[in-house]
Amino acid sequence: MNAFIQSLRSLGPGRLMAMAAVSVGLLGFIIYFSMRMGAPKMELLYSDLDTSAARAITRQLEAKTIPYQLRAEGRDIYVPGDQMLKMRLETAEVAHNSGVINGYELFDNMDALGATNFMQNVNLVRALEGELSRTIMAIGTVAAARVHLVLPKREMFSREAQEPSASVILRLRAGSLSKGQVSAIQYLVASAVPKLKPSRISIVDDHGTLLARGFEDDKQVMAATHEEMRQTQEHRLSQAVEELLARSLGPGKVRAEVSIEMDFARVVTNQESYDPDGQVVRSTVTESERAQTDEKQSDAVSVQQNLPDSNLGSENGRATSSNQRSVETTNYEITKKISNSVRENGVVKRLSVAVLVDGITATNPDGTATYADRTPEEMDKIASLVRSAVGFDAARGDQVDVINMRFQAATDAFGPAEQPLFMGFTKAEIMRMAEGLGVAVVAILVILLIVRPLVTRAFESLPTPSEQASRQLITEQTAPQLAAPMGSMVPSDDEEDLEVEELIDIDKVEGRVKASSLRKIGEIVQKHPEEALSIVRNWMYQET
Repeated sequence: MNAFIQSLRSLGPGRLMAMAAVSVGLLGFIIYFSMRMGAPKMELLYSDLDTSAARAITRQLEAKTIPYQLRAEGRDIYVPGDQMLKMRLETAEVAHNSGVINGYELFDNMDALGATNFMQNVNLVRALEGELSRTIMAIGTVAAARVHLVLPKREMFSREAQEPSASVILRLRAGSLSKGQVSAIQYLVASAVPKLKPSRISIVDDHGTLLARGFEDDKQVMAATHEEMRQTQEHRLSQAVEELLARSLGPGKVRAEVSIEMDFARVVTNQESYDPDGQVVRSTVTESERAQTDEKQSDAVSVQQNLPDSNLGSENGRATSSNQRSVETTNYEITKKISNSVRENGVVKRLSVAVLVDGITATNPDGTATYADRTPEEMDKIASLVRSAVGFDAARGDQVDVINMRFQAATDAFGPAEQPLFMGFTKAEIMRMAEGLGVAVVAILVILLIVRPLVTRAFESLPTPSEQASRQLITEQTAPQLAAPMGSMVPSDDEEDLEVEELIDIDKVEGRVKASSLRKIGEIVQKHPEEALSIVRNWMYQET
């Protein structure tokens, strides 16, 4: 025990403190690791809960003294894995009823006999809001949704009726909704509520960002739609030109911008035209009429009867006359054309296309790059392709400009590229490798020259069994020699004066003791060289 205490004392306070710190850290790590291994694994009980549901479930867990963890700002609850299934069944009703959205099931538990008309109307609005909220939450990006409907009631003896409106607030899981998704929610709500227009629906997210502005004029809605259509058409044409030319010029060698002037006026045309050359017989009507009269003359004398050439008196005094008439009517139909046309979509009034084409870059054998412009014939071919791709029409004033200019490369923007200096490595790469090599060399030197000697001294300061035996042997052998000179100085009868003088001469006594000790030590070193070398090494490294 004394040897152990002596060994600890020989280490010094600095090393003792370091060993104590390492021991405490190791003990703490062992305790933490054992606790982590012994603790039950936490599993998810419910996720994405609202505040009321999370509060109700945690109260129930605390009443049963079951440990739990709250994560994701209190919306996720974790419990031990062996209790997860059991607690999920016990808290299912609490979780369902706390964050439930009621729909048409409101009418299931409603007393029809005691319900007034006002209560039924209110429950109808609540049911519609709940059903719409459920439907909107079916979208993957939407975590929660609330819908507020305003369904005005038409007043009696009123000619004007107020239009319904709606507001929607959304809580998103991550990211944001696109314009198409916002429009889809607007039309979804508008289709579910009678006489509700999409332009009267406002949509807001949980951060207060206005996604859709309600109560917009139809003209504003149409203007936004027309602008979106124009931008879509411009993007489509520019992409078509770039993809067409990139196949021959190469990717990144052409840029195209298209500007379209469109007419979105709604035009209704009614046209009725006749073709005079296209006559068709529609109907023909023929009428024939024939009349004959035979009259007997009377005996009365008249002037006509006395005429010389008169034959009226012949044939027994009878007069005969006949009449025949024929009428034919033909009806012709002239070719007539009636056309009614309504133009809803926009019409391109004017098209402007600007195309920028890069030149030809060639690499010389010495590694330098040479730039050359494209020939006029090649530029004419490119312009012809662009006109065909965009549907060029000179009658409406379209304009297509194709210009050849040199593109600025990324290497030009950031300066010239570094040339490799040695074995394909650039200067920056060589400097980084040199820095890493320098750090590695310094670390190795620190380990060999500082850390290793300290560790060696810490372990060699503890005496080995052989060193302890050598020290004990030296002590046992030097003790009689040290005692002998002292015994020789005991006064006797014959040499009393000489010994007294020797005792008085302290320098001679000390010299004899030192000479005797050195002689004995030399003999021990010759007999036990390895033990002596270990002792000397221990003395050299031992701190004073």
